[in-house]
Amino acid sequence: MRVDAFDFELPAERIALRPARPRDAARMLVVEPGAMTDSGVRDLPSWLRAGDCLVFNDTRVIPAQLEGRRGEARIGATLHKRIDLRRWQAFIRNAKRLRIGETVDFGADVTAIAEERLSDGSFILAFGGDEPVEVLLERAGTMPLPPYIAGKRATDEADRSDYQTMFADKDGAVAAPTAALHFTPDLLAALEKGGILTETLTLHVGAGTFLPVKADDTADHVMHAEWGRIDAATADRLNAVRAKGGRVVAVGTTSLRLLESAARADNMIAPFEGDTAIFITPGYRFRAIDGLMTNFHLPRSTLFMLVSALMGLETMQAAYAHAIAQEYRFYSYGDASLLLPRR
Repeated sequence: MRVDAFDFELPAERIALRPARPRDAARMLVVEPGAMTDSGVRDLPSWLRAGDCLVFNDTRVIPAQLEGRRGEARIGATLHKRIDLRRWQAFIRNAKRLRIGETVDFGADVTAIAEERLSDGSFILAFGGDEPVEVLLERAGTMPLPPYIAGKRATDEADRSDYQTMFADKDGAVAAPTAALHFTPDLLAALEKGGILTETLTLHVGAGTFLPVKADDTADHVMHAEWGRIDAATADRLNAVRAKGGRVVAVGTTSLRLLESAARADNMIAPFEGDTAIFITPGYRFRAIDGLMTNFHLPRSTLFMLVSALMGLETMQAAYAHAIAQEYRFYSYGDASLLLPRR
C-alpha cells in the first residue's frame, strides 16, 4: 500500500508533553465495528469481561541517551539494541564527525569506541571498562524521550518516573511501552475485582520505533528488529484464556507485535525468544489477539498502519479525526484508545 494513505494532519497542540495525573485519569476512545465511544481509562473494567486477559510488556526503560565528545566534536548517541554485554547498536547525532575506531567520551568515566557502521547509518559502540553498561548509563545517560517531546522541552527528573510503567522489571528498552503508562494499582485492583486476568511478556523497545517510514510503498519499508520473550507457562495460560472464551487484549503495540510473532498458523501462542521484525499492515490476519489498548500514533507511522490493519483504515481515519476534533492528547504521554474488532 502507498504510505501516504496513512497520512493525516495533526495540530501541534494535540501532542502531549506531560502525562495525565494521576495516570489513569487519561481519556480513552473506544473503537468497535461501527461505533466510537468517548470514555476514560478508569472505565476500562466496564469494557472488558470476566475471563478476558490484558497482556503487558514488563520491559524497563534505561537512560539510553548519551551526550559526549570526540575531540572537539559533539556526539550524541541513542542506544537502540543490545548486541552483547559491552556492545550496543546506537543512532548517532553528528555521525559525520565520527569514524570507525575513534573513542567518544560521554563524561562520568564512560567511554565507547565506534566499532562498526551499519548499513542503516547506525553504529555499534563498544563500551570501555568492566562495569555493566546499565551501570554506566545510570551515571552518564538520560531518559530517551521521543523526539516529538524532546524537541519541545528538556528531559527532567520527573521523566525518570513518568516514562516508566508500573510493570517495568527487565532492563533493556530505550522507549517505553506507552499504553501501560496509564495503569495504576487502583486500576489493576478494579480489573481484578471484575475477574479480568493479567499476564506479562518482555519486548525491549528500540529507538527504531521512532524512525520515519521513508519508502513510498509499505512493501519497500525495512522494519527494525527488537528482542522479545514469552515463556512457555505464559503461552499456555494465554491459550487457556481463549479456549475458555476469553479475549486476549494486548496493552500496547509492543505486546501485540510479540504475541503475533509467537503465534502459530493454528492461532495458538507458542513460547518465543529472539528478535522480531514483524511489520503489520492492512491485510494481515491476526492470530494471537482479540483487542488492543494503545495510544494515538504518528501519521505515516508503522504503528498507525498496525491499528489500521486491526480495525480497517477508514475506521481508524475516522477515529483519529474524531480524536483530534475532541481534543484528545496524542503520542507517548497522551490519551488511550481501546480497539475491539469483531470476533
